Amino acid sequence: MALFAFLAALLLQIIVLWAIFFFQFSRNVGAIASIALAVLSALISPWSLILGIPLALISLILLISPLRMALITKPAYKSLANAMPSMSTTEREALDAGTSWWEKELFMGAPDWTQFDAYPYPELSQEEQSFLDHEVEQLCQLLDEWDIHQRKDLSPEAWRYIKQHGFLGLIIPKSYGGREFSPFAQSRIMSKIASRSLTAAVSCMVPNSLGPGELLLNYGTEEQKDRYLPGLAKGDEMPCFGLTSPEAGSDAGAIPDTGIVCYGEFEGEHVLGLKMNFSKRWITLAPIATVVGLAFKLYDPDGLLGDNNINEYGITCALIPASHPGVQVGPRHNPGSPFMNGTVEGTDVFIPIDWIIGGPENAGKGWRMLMECLGVGRGISLPALSTAAAEMTYLTVGAFAKIRQQFKISVGQFEGVQEVTSDMASETYMLEAFRYMVTCGLNQGGKPAVMTAMAKYYATETMRKLVNHGMDVVGGRAIQMGPRNFMAFMYQAIPVSITVEGANILSRSLMIFGQGSMRCHPYLFDELQLLQAEDTQAAVERFNEMFYQHMGYTFNRAARSVLYGFTGGSGKASAQADDFSRPYYKIINRLSSNFALTADMCLGLLAGDIKRKEMLSGRLSDMHSYLFIATSILNYYQHGQKTHAEQLHAKLALEKALYQVQEAFFALYDNFPVGWAATLVKLVCFPFGRPIAAPSDALKLEVAELMMQEHAFRDSLKQHVYYSTDPENVTGRMEATFLKLLQIEPLWSKFKKAQNKEQFAGLSFEENIADAIKTGFISDAEAKQLLDYNVQRFESMATDIFDLCFEEVLKVPNPHQDHLDQTHSTQHRTQDQQKMPASNTHSSEQGELN
Repeated sequence: MALFAFLAALLLQIIVLWAIFFFQFSRNVGAIASIALAVLSALISPWSLILGIPLALISLILLISPLRMALITKPAYKSLANAMPSMSTTEREALDAGTSWWEKELFMGAPDWTQFDAYPYPELSQEEQSFLDHEVEQLCQLLDEWDIHQRKDLSPEAWRYIKQHGFLGLIIPKSYGGREFSPFAQSRIMSKIASRSLTAAVSCMVPNSLGPGELLLNYGTEEQKDRYLPGLAKGDEMPCFGLTSPEAGSDAGAIPDTGIVCYGEFEGEHVLGLKMNFSKRWITLAPIATVVGLAFKLYDPDGLLGDNNINEYGITCALIPASHPGVQVGPRHNPGSPFMNGTVEGTDVFIPIDWIIGGPENAGKGWRMLMECLGVGRGISLPALSTAAAEMTYLTVGAFAKIRQQFKISVGQFEGVQEVTSDMASETYMLEAFRYMVTCGLNQGGKPAVMTAMAKYYATETMRKLVNHGMDVVGGRAIQMGPRNFMAFMYQAIPVSITVEGANILSRSLMIFGQGSMRCHPYLFDELQLLQAEDTQAAVERFNEMFYQHMGYTFNRAARSVLYGFTGGSGKASAQADDFSRPYYKIINRLSSNFALTADMCLGLLAGDIKRKEMLSGRLSDMHSYLFIATSILNYYQHGQKTHAEQLHAKLALEKALYQVQEAFFALYDNFPVGWAATLVKLVCFPFGRPIAAPSDALKLEVAELMMQEHAFRDSLKQHVYYSTDPENVTGRMEATFLKLLQIEPLWSKFKKAQNKEQFAGLSFEENIADAIKTGFISDAEAKQLLDYNVQRFESMATDIFDLCFEEVLKVPNPHQDHLDQTHSTQHRTQDQQKMPASNTHSSEQGELN
């Protein structure tokens, strides 16, 4: 009986404590309730005092402010302040830069689905759609990636068209002559160009991403905007931006380039300015730039800017004409793709102080400016390129896998191939969904740096994976260069995509969770500001309030995790959820709450060491990012056609994303340096072990089959890219052959099965066709369909050949076409010969009559 009473009292204590944290009672109400609970529990069972006495003591301390301050707040304040690592100005500005959006809801562990539903779904305006349908379409027709590869540049016609039609001014307002398109439109435009030519896409991306145009729009003076923006919009000015240098790549904050404030001569006048020394490399468009944006460290040893207490202002950005004396743009680098990329050099170059972007008042503000602009551009350009590569891979490799036969079946029928093609299909769906969600956030006008870092990293890494899969499936056909190769140029783009606008390893292991904890956590940023302030009574008192709010938040997420752990996930879902999607919302509620609790465990126990625990930080990035990706998929699905094919793509993409979240949790717990804490949090979050299974083989096989079929989702991909219908174009040839095979597939399968069983007497395909006609197995009309398709099939599978010096692309012999031509020629001669005797007889008879 005593044991039963003790267990009842213990259960009561657990339930009441859970309710206090779950319903977020105030500190005073919670403390009083806890004391009352301890007394009540003691009445039920004296043994419950084992838990009740500590609970009552803690509650008393929380109730009595002087006790709380002396015993908890001040020691915690000093301990955490001492644990904070030193942080450079550039690190702090990078972590602080930008705003937050939906990713903050997921970070905090209680996503607001009503807010989620309220986000306006991205759509193109009539003007944007027209530009995509006409100007972009026309540009794509002017582009030929093989020709670009050969000439190592775009054609003069393509460059002229790009400049004249405003491709370099998509972000510039109409008032300055630009297009002023939305982020969603920019993404769609860049994707379509990239699907035709990655070189052209990169050439158009850079002026519309991190560069002079973006910096001027956000920070430039009116005079600077009037001077440069009209020329940039019309293509009269070609911009580049110099950031990286021989000694500073990923650590761009360590640039050695300098600008020293001094007086000098400019246009015959003695003016205040900067003496610049810089050496930049890897600068896209530098060899053809007319205006150079430059990042450098500004020094003012003589206090000429008016503050004698500041010698080093830090990173600053200036805009300099490429023709300015002392500035040297070029020579070129070779980045593996033939887009313009090169160096920018200058020694003792004097520029007026007003050439600082935004004027002298922006001295030292360059790094924040760069980080905020990068926080927008990297969510558009490279994710758009990655999505285009994935969609082209889906279309071409799916068609290839259907057409190409080895071991007497289509290569796409092998389960080993289907394992990777299912990845390609589902993750192409994911990338398109990701694009819509990210541009939705950017369309709101903020600068969500965490979201765009996620987009850049996970989009380009997915592109790397899918293109590599495509290379595996296509095999030797993908290796041989030439105008018939539909994979090689996408493959060449991978290193560029993962390197620029934030190196991928750094993005995952440091920036995503580092920035995420600053921008998305409801308390951490303000707490760190207080910890870095002077140890004043006001700072400690403010910290006192915030610290306990933080603790309440953490315990609430723990209580939510307990509930979700035992129920398998619950809570609200989107109002647009259906029977298919509703369970996924509940899983996301659970995992989001688990993430908030786990993130707080890491931040609380590791403090400043989290900066050095990059593997753990990378796993936290995976959790946060794949939760965002999963919600992107749900958002895309609920605005889509919801066909069976689309649902299968969404299902596989969702299951993979959520499984990745789960596995990141368990990998973190297994490697967390404070083992008891990891075990406790794991038990709270996952009391019954792993709740999410990896996607089944059966689902993967279904999706892989869809990649080799026509359906609405595949058709939608063709609307997003430039997918030529010209049979002389590599993609047009592949698509025409694919559609022809789908049209005659029953007949083709019937004939190939009989041929494989050696039912015909011929040695070649054509001889077997003749024998099949002779035996009545197929009709003449069916034979023509098979012969015509076989010519197309061989043509679509053929590899380019060259002369010995690779100067000329030679015509690829097609023996099936030759045989068909010969057959047609023979038929014509036979018909002519059949006509001749009648004609000769007639003539003879006429002669006899004469």
